[in-house]
Amino acid sequence: MANPTLSSDFLNYLASPRISLDVASDIGLHLPSLTELSKELGVSVASLREQLEVAEAMGLVEVRPRTGIRRLPYSFLPAVRQSLSYAIRLDRANFDAFSELRNQVEAAFWYQAVRLITLQNQQTLQELVASAWEKLRGNPIQIPHTEHRQLHILIYSQLKNPFVHGILEAYWEAYEAVGLAMYADYKYLQDVWQFHEQMVAAVCSGDYTAGYQALIKHMDLLYHRP
Repeated sequence: MANPTLSSDFLNYLASPRISLDVASDIGLHLPSLTELSKELGVSVASLREQLEVAEAMGLVEVRPRTGIRRLPYSFLPAVRQSLSYAIRLDRANFDAFSELRNQVEAAFWYQAVRLITLQNQQTLQELVASAWEKLRGNPIQIPHTEHRQLHILIYSQLKNPFVHGILEAYWEAYEAVGLAMYADYKYLQDVWQFHEQMVAAVCSGDYTAGYQALIKHMDLLYHRP
């Protein structure tokens, strides 16, 4: 299958086989200056500068005054973050549509993700559940949003799929942006964390089907959130 041709000369250059990442250190290769690239690619510096700005907004490169241009490891998050933020500004209902997408992604990748979870991940999940209950039973009561976000992200953390990670990370950023992390009914929070506790217990015991069922019931709660 032929590689797709990108609309940007700079992106085509960035994705070419001659540009590689230092896999060991996960640090991107430093690229030539725009003046050098202009001569090599036969494209004006002004045009390359515009294309560079797009690549930077997409999180594909990092530009610093002293170190120059550096290609970054690929992440889907910057692109979906920008698009989702714009969509929500247009219509708040777009968050609900994206939330449904996130639910379907988590459900679809559940079994693949939980089979990759390490013992250390399991311990961290248990600690997050304990921390959440401590906040909910404390005085004053605190909303365990940080634990909520970290728990869901951690469950899928071992997947080698940048698109899944991008969608999940963007969802939680948007969740906070629309104010859902600020307030929730206490009974609702208790129900949420009972399902989280069931999910984590099932994952740690290897009963992935029970964990999946708890995940689906937990997702249904959001539609009935006070």
